[in-house]
Amino acid sequence: MSSAALPTAAAAAEQSAPAGPTRTAAFQKRLARRYRAERNFRLLGLGAVGFSVAVLIFLLGNMLINGIAGFQRTELAVTIDFPASGITGDEVSLRAPSAMQTLELQGLPDVITFFAEQQLGAEAARQITPDAWRDVAAALADDPSLITRSATLNLPVSSALAAGLEGEGSPEMQALAKRLAAEGKLARNWDWGFLARSDATTPQAVGIWGALKGTMLTMLVTLVLAFPVGVLAALYLEEYAPRNRWTDLIEVSINNLAAVPSIIFGLLGLAVFLALFPSLRSTPLVGGMTLALMTMPVIVISGRNAIKAVPPSIRDGALAIGASPVQVVFHHVLPLALPGMLTGTIIGMARALGETAPLLLIGMRAFIATPPDGFTARATVLPMQIFLWSDEIDRGFVERTSAAIIVLLAFLLAMNGLAIYLRNRFEKRW
Repeated sequence: MSSAALPTAAAAAEQSAPAGPTRTAAFQKRLARRYRAERNFRLLGLGAVGFSVAVLIFLLGNMLINGIAGFQRTELAVTIDFPASGITGDEVSLRAPSAMQTLELQGLPDVITFFAEQQLGAEAARQITPDAWRDVAAALADDPSLITRSATLNLPVSSALAAGLEGEGSPEMQALAKRLAAEGKLARNWDWGFLARSDATTPQAVGIWGALKGTMLTMLVTLVLAFPVGVLAALYLEEYAPRNRWTDLIEVSINNLAAVPSIIFGLLGLAVFLALFPSLRSTPLVGGMTLALMTMPVIVISGRNAIKAVPPSIRDGALAIGASPVQVVFHHVLPLALPGMLTGTIIGMARALGETAPLLLIGMRAFIATPPDGFTARATVLPMQIFLWSDEIDRGFVERTSAAIIVLLAFLLAMNGLAIYLRNRFEKRW
């Protein structure tokens, strides 16, 4: 058949176009309906995005409003005349590791009570927390020259007086708080110590540093174990493993492990790690190993997908110039797949950071009053600390919980930001 016999595109379009006023009206109606459907779909998409953004803004706003209050605490201003108190010490002794015990033996708690009763009254003095003298001892360690003069220090108060300042609690506490606030002695101040203290029994004395340090140590163990093992497993399965039913079984098992509920990994950690190392209960080492088991399948799956995305021409070119199969994998394929692997690591680590169920089973639901000093010390993590505080009745813990959530989100953003920087740093284009 000659080319002249073939219908042109214009002729075909002319034959398929509707003819006559009736067909033209029907065509215009269908066209308008199609445009309307597309417009409605676009509006639905914009509405979904707007709804998601609104929910996110509401969540973050609620956390910020409550969390800002959680970074504050109610304090009483007490002036202490250290030369007249009988407390002695020099720069070396006040900064020594045993300074707390020495000051306690010298009667620092009684000194604080004495000056508080003189200036504020007996009832107000009783509202100062029993551990307030530790803040005074810390102030002396920071500035030993205070021991030679009078100083006004802000000391934490009881939850009852703090609630009274907010207009809650008993009428007596509200009246006392109102009087002290009018005298300029009682106020809510920014509490930098919240970031430096550990857990306590009162919301005025709690801090987040112990849980934050435990989180860092646990995440470090998780990363050190999960990332190299997951990357190597992905390389083997994609580049070296033979294609047979055993390989297929391993692939299916890894995909199933990625969808297993996290509490199952907690049971595995309880049955294996704590059975082998019973003395390491509630430690970052066991917690990190448990979370590594949960994170590893995600890294393996994302790593395999990243390796598959490397063009075959990269491998062929490397082999053509004499590179060995091992050199092809580690000098060419792995550097190009590393950004995708880091993306999977970000997802897996973010999931591990927010987990509480597996850590609950291995004993990290504990009251930790001192920060852990190593991977084998007793510790807790931020999600578990938030869980513990949210179960408290005292209203002050609600604000502290919101503040801890803000710290957790900031830690997550910092960790993800570092991972994204490394991913972009190693990203290569072909």
